[in-house]
Amino acid sequence: MAEVINFANFSLSNTKKQPPKIADEGEDNQNPMPLSLTTKRFREVDPAAALATARHEFGEHGGVNMSIEASATFTVMEAETMRRLFAGELGPDRDYFIYSRHFNPTVLNLGRQMAALEGTEAAYCTASGMSAITTVLLQLVGAGGHVVASQCLYGGTHALLSRFLVRACGMKTTFVNINNIEEVRSAIKAGETKVLYVESMANPTLEVADIPALAAVAREKGVKLVVDNTFTPMVISPARLGADVVVHSVSKFISGGADVIAGAICGTANLVNSMMDLQDGALMLTGPTMNAKVAFEIAERLPHLALRMKEHSTRAMAYATRMKRLGLNVIYPGLPDHPHHALLSSIGNPEYGYGGMLCLDMGTEERANKLMQHLQNVTQFGLMAVSLGYYETLMSCSGSSTSSEMAPEERAKAGISPGLIRMSVGYSGTIEQRWAQFERALAFTQQQLKNLNAEGF
Repeated sequence: MAEVINFANFSLSNTKKQPPKIADEGEDNQNPMPLSLTTKRFREVDPAAALATARHEFGEHGGVNMSIEASATFTVMEAETMRRLFAGELGPDRDYFIYSRHFNPTVLNLGRQMAALEGTEAAYCTASGMSAITTVLLQLVGAGGHVVASQCLYGGTHALLSRFLVRACGMKTTFVNINNIEEVRSAIKAGETKVLYVESMANPTLEVADIPALAAVAREKGVKLVVDNTFTPMVISPARLGADVVVHSVSKFISGGADVIAGAICGTANLVNSMMDLQDGALMLTGPTMNAKVAFEIAERLPHLALRMKEHSTRAMAYATRMKRLGLNVIYPGLPDHPHHALLSSIGNPEYGYGGMLCLDMGTEERANKLMQHLQNVTQFGLMAVSLGYYETLMSCSGSSTSSEMAPEERAKAGISPGLIRMSVGYSGTIEQRWAQFERALAFTQQQLKNLNAEGF
């Protein structure tokens, strides 16, 4: 018998037992949340406030911080108890544990916090963001199934969908312009398509997905909308906009320290239970288990996430505005001329800005590389490194790094220029200090290119 957890009685659920209030005064809160959300309705929920409603887990001896349960296996006092554990009669909802690949108290506490953050019934934390994505797709789609996905995705996710899952289990994917709702609707095949997969903010082009509209299409067609919210925790709350599942690379903004690899799956209790089924669960049987020590560290950082995201967004907006004034080709959803500025303004959570990612298109990879080298090695504006969400600014040329798994024609179709620099804007130093460093590096780059042109190169 499968191990079934009653999330309504267990710490993994949002402990309020009901979703955060989203209806206007006087409306029937028992009715399901409509997909055609108005700005007022979903903006009443602040993810930081929702996170603060999660039960505080005290340490074993009353410490203000929870204890780290570093055990791989757990003892029972009676032999009959073990039989009942494996029969699914006892489980974590009654404080019984078997083995940390199944459930671990420290990891479950982080899952409860992630569920509160994203406004879902439950969440399960994994060893990496890619393991979260992979297991969700395996569980919801399965062998021979069909996915409709955005044509602009993180390179690893694109390779997973376009190559690995095709070879491994015959899963097929149709890539579409996610902002063309009719194209999305037409790509969904009745009886075949199981999942509509998007990123809330596309990596690396920073296109914004119209989640309420996509959720309406998914509901109409009977498929699950899965949203990767790695770029925009706090900024966007996909589940509150109608998404069925929200996945994260917790390694990024949520961690904030560039020192751990972790992921999360946020969704219904039924989804998590199915993925943890002893006989048929993708999480249970593939075992992408989060280490309890990692879970503890991340849980200690979540209370600061709102403050960090606000500062990331403030810095990104300041730099993008100044870059624009210099005549640079800067891409940032907070700028009024960004094609999805109005959309993000309407679906984003108030006070969290437009995110901490910006792109600077230098036209060619050579120009992009020269600027990044000066930014790191001459003026110390930031670091040439992949990933995001660190307190220092991280820079990479997407076409030759995080999107390199995509073929040149796929990158072109997705709008990824060879000279596109993806910047994860940090918050160390002062804005004026960092901006002066950027201007000096840009001047060095422009002078170097001018000299090369003068020499006939």
